[in-house]
This record gives sequence, C-alpha cells and structure tokens, in this order.
Amino acid sequence: MNLVNLESVSHAYGPKPLLSDVSLGVEAGERIGVVGRNGGGKTTLLSVLAGEVRPDSGRVTHNRGLNVGFLSQRDTLDPGASVRELVLGGRAEHEWAGDQRVREILVNLIGDLDLDSKAGDLSGGERRRTALAQLLIDDHDLIMLDEPTNHLDIEAIAWLAAHLSGRRSALVVVTHDRWFLDAVSTRTWEVVDGRVERYEGGYAAYVLAKAERARIAQAAEERRQNLMRKEIAWLRRGPPARTSKPKFRIEAAQALIANEPPPRESVELLRFAAARLGKTVYDLEDVTLHAGGPASGPMVLDHCTWQFGPGDRIGLIGVNGSGKSSVLRLLADTIKPDSGKVVRGRTVRLAYLSQELAELDPERRVLETVEEIRKYVQVGKKEWSASQLLERLGFKGDAQWKVVGDLSGGERRRLQLLRLLMDDPNVLMLDEPTNDLDIETLNELEDLLDGWPGTLILVSHDRYFLERVTDKCVALLGDGRLSLLPGGVDEYLERRAAGTALTARLGSAAAQPVRTGQAEGGAGSPVTGDGQAKPGLSAKEERELRKELNRLERQLDKLGEQEAKLHAAMAEAAGDYAELGSLDARLREVLAQKDTVESDWLDLADRLGD
Repeated sequence: MNLVNLESVSHAYGPKPLLSDVSLGVEAGERIGVVGRNGGGKTTLLSVLAGEVRPDSGRVTHNRGLNVGFLSQRDTLDPGASVRELVLGGRAEHEWAGDQRVREILVNLIGDLDLDSKAGDLSGGERRRTALAQLLIDDHDLIMLDEPTNHLDIEAIAWLAAHLSGRRSALVVVTHDRWFLDAVSTRTWEVVDGRVERYEGGYAAYVLAKAERARIAQAAEERRQNLMRKEIAWLRRGPPARTSKPKFRIEAAQALIANEPPPRESVELLRFAAARLGKTVYDLEDVTLHAGGPASGPMVLDHCTWQFGPGDRIGLIGVNGSGKSSVLRLLADTIKPDSGKVVRGRTVRLAYLSQELAELDPERRVLETVEEIRKYVQVGKKEWSASQLLERLGFKGDAQWKVVGDLSGGERRRLQLLRLLMDDPNVLMLDEPTNDLDIETLNELEDLLDGWPGTLILVSHDRYFLERVTDKCVALLGDGRLSLLPGGVDEYLERRAAGTALTARLGSAAAQPVRTGQAEGGAGSPVTGDGQAKPGLSAKEERELRKELNRLERQLDKLGEQEAKLHAAMAEAAGDYAELGSLDARLREVLAQKDTVESDWLDLADRLGD
C-alpha cells in the first residue's frame, strides 16, 4: 500500500518546469534515493511529497494519519530553545536515559555537545546534527531527508546509514553521497527534465541500469557512454560492499566494460609526476603541530615524520576537528609547525582548494575569470581549452557568460576549482571539494582527475569520491601520527571502533580499585607507572610484550626507509618502463610486509592498553 501518491503533478519556479506531469508513489517500508543535477527539482519533489509545497497542478494524497518526518536543507530550529528541549522534548531523564535507541542517537549525533546549549549559539554543523537527532528520536511512517550527510564525518555517515537501514520506516533521501545511497536505498529515482525516472536498487544498480537502457536505445552520445563505462568498471572492481545486486539482467552491461582499462594508468601518471616534481615533494621531519598554534588547541601531529612523494594520491581522513585542514595548511605554508621541519621540493607548484571560497570579481564573466589564468591547459595527453573544461564541470552554453556575482555557492566552488586546475599545478590539495556538487559533476571531476599527473592530497567525507580518486588512505586517529590504512575507509572505521571500545574498557578498569605491592609474576594485574592496572597480564608478560613491541617498531622504521628509497628510485627511473615495473613490484612487497607488521603492532598495543 502506498503511503503517498502523486498524480499528474506539475510544478515550476518562474519559467523553468521542475516537475512535469509526474505520477508515482511511496510504498510502506520502501527506501528511495533521489539523484539528479543541482537545480533539477530534487528538493521540490521531496517538498511536494512531504506536503511542504503545494504543486501548481495535480494531486498529492497522504494516507490517513500518516506520520511524516521531514529534514529540509533550511534551518528551522528555534534559536531560543535548548538542545535538550529540541531533541528530547518533554521526556524525563530516566525515560530517555534508559532507552538504548535514544542514547545511541545522542552519542553519534550530539556527542559532547552540552544539552543545555541554546540553538542560537550553535555552529551550522551542530544545528544540522541537532535537527537530524530531533527527527530520528521520534517514530515515523515515512522519513524524508534532504542532504542529511552535510556536516557529518565518515564515521557518523556510516552510523546514519546503518541506523536508517535498521528502521521500519519508509525512506526518501536526496543526497550526492553515492556510498550512502548504495548503503540505504533499495530504489533510485532520477529527476531529469521534469520527469522522474525509476530504477531498482541503489546507486550501483542505477548506474548499470542506466547504461543498459542507453545501450539498448542507442540514445547516449559517445563521450557520455565512455564516462558511464568508466564508472561501471570502477563499481565492478570496487570493494565488495559496493557491489549491490540489481534485480535486472546485467550481462549486456558487462559487455560494455569487457575491455575497459583501469580508471588511471598509474605507472604512466607516476612517470609524468616524477618528471615534473623530481624526488622531493613534501617531507615532514619530526613535526609537532597544534591546531591552535604552538602548544595551544588540540594536538594534531606529535614528532611526526612522513613523506609525500611524486605521484602520490592520498586521501586524508579523520573525525571532524582531528586536524585534517591544519595538515593541509601546514603543507601549503600558511601555518608553521610548533617544532620540526617541513621540506618542500624546489619544483613544487601548488594549487590549494580550501573550504573558504576565494574572493572573485563579481562583475567578471565566468569564462573571463578562467581565461585570465590560462586559456589552455594540458591534462594527461590532451589539451583542454578553458571553455571545454567549464562545460565539463557544468557550465554549459550561456552559463559561461554568467556574471560571477549571480552564481550560487556550488557554482562558485566549481569555478574556484577550475581556476586552480588551469594554473597547471603539479601538487593539488583539495579540502572538501565535493561540497554542493551533484553526481554528474562529480563524475566529470573524477574523470578529469584520472588524467591529472601530479601529487594529490584530498580531504573529503564523501567516501565514494575519496576511494574513487585516491590510491591510499592516511588517517589522523588522535595519537599525533599519520597512519597508513591499507584497508582504506573500512580499516579506518574498524580501528576507530576498536579504539572506542578500548577507551571504554580502560575507563572501566580505571574505575576499579587498584591493588599494589604484588610480587613479580604474582596473581592479579600489574600496576603501571601511572597507577592503572593492565588486566590479565603479569609483570613478566608485560615486559615480553613490550620487547616484541619495540622490535616491531624497529622493523617498521626499516620498512619505512626501504619504502622511501624505492620511491626515490622510481622517480629516477621514470623513463625506464622495465625498471619502473620491477621497482613497483618490490614496493608492493614492502608495503604488504609493512601492513602485516603494523597489524601485529596494533594487536600488541591493544593488549598493553597503549
């Protein structure tokens, strides 16, 4: 039975029709992801379904007594109300504190925020989390969310996906986060040219189905099919969690990608990058950094040594406030380390996209703003004009002659990114580049970055984009180090979960009475120098484990030196394909060995409570 029905609904803003004679329904328990270009009508569709907007024509029918929870992009919180009043309403403390579901929502969305804080004093991200928690705490027949992942980090997004998948409510969600779409949706609606095209399955199934329809109808232009084939190839090669099983036949779609090469020619890109950058890009040597300046604010790096090499494509991840943007600013030389040294290569030509929008002349035209940097740029093997790149990033036709002052925030961000690329950098640092970009524009940006030779350092909470354009992930886990994650985002989430569980166990152990004065090897738990017991370990066992831990640390140092030497050798052998292939194979062996040693080290550190 449908909870909501739309019958021949049409709606327009000004002369532009956003919905044209649309008929559809939302069934009980159905989970629908809505995709489409910015300004294409996704938010309008959601508002019409929720009853927030009355359509120009047609009929919207809700089941009698239907309870709808609607999260819009607009902030509607009362600035004078406290977080406690907004989220918990009139619930008594013993009532909500004893409800596991409520506690889970508070922990994952409200976190350390004071419940007595007034909404008017909160940041934009805190207000968004509060509004989301307010909605999720209540029971609804239908939940409708417009960009719910805004201001959430990777960890919170993963929790939200699991939470929504576990609810019985029907769900309609508008988001550009493709990983999130795949995780929560069982059907996909695409809003395009006033129509709503319906597909079975999440984002992966939608991409396959769309390619299948295009192949049968032979209606898609060749370049768009090339992009679609590349996207499908990535989906089929990606992690198992992304390979959702569509309900339609995919053999024909498989034929499209039979001979599709990998998204990036890694060896060739490395050769170009090494030629442009030389051996040294960025070397951190015993660097200590606090987010608020020397010895103030949270610790970001603590005597950290790390090397960013030519051709590295690194995704930097961590919770909000962990210092990701601070690391980018350190590399960009806009802030200085507390101690230690940052060595920058002499040939580094940096382009840095921060979260703040750069000032642009509001009187200039879009095309003029790009051409003042450069009219042509080489990306990979192809030369692109400013106009061609503008078209690829969504500025088609007359949009290139818009006045900058009339652009939206998302359009300004795209323009800022394009100006950086036109400056022909060999090092690119991007801080949340996907903000306000729709899926089609993200596909174009990913394809553009596939052919870009240089060192890329990316900060993003868009998990799909992060995994798509980078080759390895590095995390800030709050220990003052940069930690390589061979298992990518999945490993990051596992280590974060393990760290949270360990902190809880240690906190519980610290609350227990500590026995002192026991002889070595005696019963009970030994006492460390800070007076905290290590449950289950005798003093002798602890000494043996610490010896093994030190041995593994020395081994990691040696493997790190081997890795650095191999990177340098690959840079020198950039023109010798045979030697480069041999060095690459040796590097993979070293990295695999390093992963094993790191895993063993983590297991021991966990046992010791370090």
